[in-house]
Amino acid sequence: MRAGIMVVTAVAAALGATAAAGQTPDAPHDVLLDTEAGVMILDLDYVRAPITACNFARYVQWGDYGHGGFFRSVVAATNDNPNPIDVIQAATPRGSDDALRPPIPLERTSLTGLSHVAGAVSMARDGPDTATSSFFIVTQDAPSLDFGGGRNPDGQGFAVFGRVAVGLDVARAIQMRPTDGQEQLTPPVRINAAVMLAPPPEVCAP
Repeated sequence: MRAGIMVVTAVAAALGATAAAGQTPDAPHDVLLDTEAGVMILDLDYVRAPITACNFARYVQWGDYGHGGFFRSVVAATNDNPNPIDVIQAATPRGSDDALRPPIPLERTSLTGLSHVAGAVSMARDGPDTATSSFFIVTQDAPSLDFGGGRNPDGQGFAVFGRVAVGLDVARAIQMRPTDGQEQLTPPVRINAAVMLAPPPEVCAP
């Protein structure tokens, strides 16, 4: 019961922050991430990235992200990749190579029209069509993650499916936490709970 009260309190506080900032969205927000570093609220793009957004929503509904966490931080200023990026990556308690459920097709940004701007929420992957549950949040614009960008050698980019509506400052604070030199946060930042704030649309129905 106490955990439920804490989540309700986090929802109320985050929505209060939205109102205080003068933000008046046309529709309810979709997902609340209650982390030990603070709360983030996400809007999912079911229209332009329905496969990926619905996949993420199902993981939230199944409770898979609770007690998972943000385990990776990439900081462009200290990244020796020729295409540096600023992101934080999260996973379920089963890890980033979560094989409990089948992978989904890659919704390329060349088709969705979405891009990896600051606040974008996107799916981690290895090869195309391999994403399952691990996702990342972009803290600074990263066009190299889009289709045709050089961050992934295959050039197919990653699938943006939403944005951080509230709490990008929390994501940036997580990004600045200590790592082990291999981009692994030490310790990881726990996700206490991930909660749907609005039901997924019919496009997500089985």
